[in-house]
Amino acid sequence: MAWALKLPLADEVIESGLVQDFDASLSGIGQELGAGAYSMSDVLALPIFKQEESSLPPDNENKILPFQYVLCAATSPAVKLHDETLTYLNQGQSYEIRMLDNRKLGELPEINGKLVKSIFRVVFHDRRLQYTEHQQLEGWRWNRPGDRILDIDIPMSVGIIDPRANPNQLNTVEFLWDPAKRTSVFIQVHCISTEFTMRKHGGEKGVPFRVQIDTFKENENGEYTEHLHSASCQIKVFKPKGADRKQKTDREKMEKRTPHEKEKYQPSYETTILTECSPWPEITYVNNSPSPGFNSSHSSFSLGEGNGSPNHQPEPPPPVTDNLLPTTTPQEAQQWLHRNRFSTFTRLFTNFSGADLLKLTRDDVIQICGPADGIRLFNALKGRMVRPRLTIYVCQESLQLREQQQQQQQQQQKHEDGDSNGTFFVYHAIYLEELTAIELTEKIAQLFSISPCQISQIYKQGPTGIHVLISDEMIQNFQEEACFILDTMKETNDSYHIILK
Repeated sequence: MAWALKLPLADEVIESGLVQDFDASLSGIGQELGAGAYSMSDVLALPIFKQEESSLPPDNENKILPFQYVLCAATSPAVKLHDETLTYLNQGQSYEIRMLDNRKLGELPEINGKLVKSIFRVVFHDRRLQYTEHQQLEGWRWNRPGDRILDIDIPMSVGIIDPRANPNQLNTVEFLWDPAKRTSVFIQVHCISTEFTMRKHGGEKGVPFRVQIDTFKENENGEYTEHLHSASCQIKVFKPKGADRKQKTDREKMEKRTPHEKEKYQPSYETTILTECSPWPEITYVNNSPSPGFNSSHSSFSLGEGNGSPNHQPEPPPPVTDNLLPTTTPQEAQQWLHRNRFSTFTRLFTNFSGADLLKLTRDDVIQICGPADGIRLFNALKGRMVRPRLTIYVCQESLQLREQQQQQQQQQQKHEDGDSNGTFFVYHAIYLEELTAIELTEKIAQLFSISPCQISQIYKQGPTGIHVLISDEMIQNFQEEACFILDTMKETNDSYHIILK
């Protein structure tokens, strides 16, 4: 009986000793790592936890997301196990992103048969650069005037509806799509990672970017503002064919490693699955240029100003000309430099008046500001305007003009100037930069002082009086300074068909 009482006592002693030994084995971990560097992830990385770690699923492994986005580009093999994947892209090359509906049966029934909106962004991965995003993107805009950071390759894309690119947000594009249909969007990234690094001696590693996709559904007011899902992945962008060389170099380095070292790295996958993330904040670096909105009628926004919204009329654009005058004071000259994106040179021209700046020769400006900015500043000082890509002239058809045309047909007379019986017709000039049907719709709506969404379609009268739907390709083949007569056909819902004759 005494022996039976001693056994549990011995077990308790052994158990307490094991606990003390285990506590002692962990007691030095925090001291070795330091109080500031200690974390539970470091403890779980110890050999005694390796088997348990593999059996514990991640928090979101069993979570099924409503959508899944797949970038058709291989991940790098030189990424450690617990790090985020990294994908290399070539500058300007089109890459497919597949938009997959991953909902379970009965999930989000309110979007069945409806469209959703997705916003694509290329942003900085480094938090330090995120804080200075405005300055970084403005600097890129100055060095690459007229270029965009992110574009959609529309001819290759499938299933996207009404793609938009705000001229004031170079790194953002958006479109509508139907989750029930196959949707693939091809994106092009035109900036490279080394453009945002410090220019130092020797090689410099490029900064990583993030491709982020935010998807929204329609609210009661027909606006796409209710957030559904966000996902992103890490990328680096190289000059053309540079991504292929970098991928090959990483693969060759991994082949030289021992099998034990290879276990510490992720395998390379043929595609990149974007992982769930927090939605991008709505407040962007262009405070006076909100992201263009959509509503159920697909109303468009003014491409010329880039600050329109379905809820309010676009503000009048700033004056096209902002020429510097000889009478401009030094203080006003400083403001002129800021307005025309020469803020980096304001200190150099602190005491320069308008007359002082206008006296500078082309060689003087290039010597002070460098070749790229020098030529740009010289052209701005001389007030040189950029010619539009296409100019056309339009005249609104009136009853008087129709009567005149009937008289011409009866009398079988030909008038080269389209004028008869001393009648005077006024034409308006339309200047096109993008050469797209959307831009032409905006310009005609502005001419008639109506909302662009009130124009249903624009047609061109073809042979035998047929009506041909205007397309981007047709506008690109318009002759310079072509003349058209606009005929309007009003529908019952306050919308119009426009016919170019």
